[in-house]
Amino acid sequence: MLCRRREFLMSALCATGMPLGAQNRATTIDESDAGNVKLCHRLDARTVTDDDLLFLQQIGLRWVRLEFSAGEASFDTLRAEQQRYARFGMRIYSGVHSAYRSLKVQLGQPGRDQDIETYRRFLRDLGKLEIPVASYDFHPGNTYTTNTVRRRGYTAREFDLNDFRAKIEKQQFGREYSADDIWANYTYFMKTVLPVAEEAGVKLALHPDDPPLAKMNGVAKLFTHYDGYRRAELIAGNSRNWGLTFCVGTWSEGGSQMGKNVFEMIQDFGGRGKIFEVHFRNVTGPLPHFVETFPDDGYMDMYQVMKALRQVRFSGAAEPDHVPRLAGDTGLLRAGTAYCIAYMRALLRLANQEVG
Repeated sequence: MLCRRREFLMSALCATGMPLGAQNRATTIDESDAGNVKLCHRLDARTVTDDDLLFLQQIGLRWVRLEFSAGEASFDTLRAEQQRYARFGMRIYSGVHSAYRSLKVQLGQPGRDQDIETYRRFLRDLGKLEIPVASYDFHPGNTYTTNTVRRRGYTAREFDLNDFRAKIEKQQFGREYSADDIWANYTYFMKTVLPVAEEAGVKLALHPDDPPLAKMNGVAKLFTHYDGYRRAELIAGNSRNWGLTFCVGTWSEGGSQMGKNVFEMIQDFGGRGKIFEVHFRNVTGPLPHFVETFPDDGYMDMYQVMKALRQVRFSGAAEPDHVPRLAGDTGLLRAGTAYCIAYMRALLRLANQEVG
């Protein structure tokens, strides 16, 4: 009976003229669908050229995250950049303005209100231009890497905790800053910018502390564990405009010390629509030592990550992060970028076929 049923279904499919396997492809969500993950890339507004944008258009990119330094993100500048990207078929999904990184803001120093107002103005401008997300972080005493190494022939960043503690770490500022100090500064910042973001219709996406160590260079770090994110969510009053830039690489660096693993974080925050952006990066293993890798070359199964994102119907941006350097790569790191985007596109298509 089962054989006859299978033969009937196969005959019916062939009668439609549809190739075998095409039925599954036909029902898979298109990459451009608004409900799909938005493949994206991080770009520095100071350096990206029209030739770079043509390259990104050629590899099928539709979304970008645009990063500005202080003083270069006026409304007119943002609008001009938006129009320039549109000429290459791309939209700005998220904006980054370095005003939030001001030491006056993050260390609670005099004059912080002026820098916060610059950031508030940036949020209003994003809202006017319908750019939906502003990404930010909060770790003023950070060291990201201890060395640059070769892995599988490509160049990548390494972090070794023993090297950091013994050779690099020093008190970065005039005094130490406790977790209570940084929480007070973060709370002040959030209470002043979140109402503007809500009014502008912009979502604030908080990146975890990379690497996830409780203290570096005499400054406590807050977002190194699930509990830090939960406290930040409570400070935001569970606002729909507060959420995560979920860095898979950073969370993988912490391993079992993060309170929840990568998949549990996706189920928790992603399942409640609180992940707005994803940094799709892999590493060789958790602390005390790791090397940043291409997505297919680390210990995290990045297909399972992509599938988990689709299972919670994540439809924000996912972008390569800290792209390793291939031979001959300069500037935008075109070969490495193309490698990452193509790999992510394949994972996304397969995940959509499996999840449905």
